[in-house]
Amino acid sequence: MTFGGLMLEGLKTLYEYVAQHTLFCLVPAFFIAGAIAAFLNTAAVMKYFGPRTNKVLAYSVASVSGAILAVCSCTVLPLFTGIREKGAGLGPAVAFLYSSPAINILAMTYSIHLLGYDLGVARIIGAVGFAFVIGLIMAGIFHKEEEQRMLEAEAAGVFAYDDGSRVRPGRQNLAYFGVLIAILVYGTAKMANIYKYGGEVLLVALLIYLVKRWFTREEIKTWFLETWRMVKMILPVLLLGVFLVGVIKELIPPEVISRYVGGNTIGGNAIASVSGALMYFATLTEVPIVRGLLDLGMGKGPALALMLAGPALSLPSMIVLIRILGPKKALTYIALVCLFAMGTGFVFGMFA
Repeated sequence: MTFGGLMLEGLKTLYEYVAQHTLFCLVPAFFIAGAIAAFLNTAAVMKYFGPRTNKVLAYSVASVSGAILAVCSCTVLPLFTGIREKGAGLGPAVAFLYSSPAINILAMTYSIHLLGYDLGVARIIGAVGFAFVIGLIMAGIFHKEEEQRMLEAEAAGVFAYDDGSRVRPGRQNLAYFGVLIAILVYGTAKMANIYKYGGEVLLVALLIYLVKRWFTREEIKTWFLETWRMVKMILPVLLLGVFLVGVIKELIPPEVISRYVGGNTIGGNAIASVSGALMYFATLTEVPIVRGLLDLGMGKGPALALMLAGPALSLPSMIVLIRILGPKKALTYIALVCLFAMGTGFVFGMFA
């Protein structure tokens, strides 16, 4: 393909991403991230995700907290950034980063329905286990850096439990964040547009009512400013990554991938996990893609490896993660996801 053709495919992929995922996925995610930064009291984050929180509590909550969020590897990035800035430890934050796109209820149910109980259940167990273990490993590797980060932040009062934010009654926080999450989850559900748009309009109207009733003008301004800060930090790099995915898809034909993942070899599982990590999967799209590859002869081991790496990573999300975490932490996380996906896929393929 010519250079012009590759650029055209990149722009086409970028257009499709913006058209399909901006309104119902990214926009709500950025507003949730802005709300976390603006309103979520630091004590609440530190209680469950803090680096000194009981590990069983922190990693258990983080590993399953993504179950209600139907988000992709890119949509979760603003949420991850938000809880990190509020003081979440690297390990729990990474567990949340992996679990949110990997174990949402919609994806789990769809996987069991379309791929069978063996692959569906293996995905659930693998995803929850990955989140827990990878978070622990990341915290162990970078514990000195994280401890220094905490000491400096505490000295500067950045992660102070009393961060100066107005403490809102628990029921108000529950309702406010509940409606924000409902907007995100409902927007990603598969349904006729008339019901989707109608439901979203009602939820947005409810959100506006709650905000007008409970929030001051200054708080609303802070929320919008924090949301815009997240957009400026993440969106440009994210869109560049999506464009590159479109170019790469044309350079590597799909049949080349399926040709080498038909059995259950270490190499085949490695190809599946790395390919999944590089590809972009919109929410739930990995399930029909894997179903199609299975029909073409893909082994069940590589199929699981693809599903464990694919939803949690993509080239766009990797580029953004390197910017957020720095190359050393980001590349370590990426390598761990690919290695665990490859190993789990290979073991599963031996018994499937």
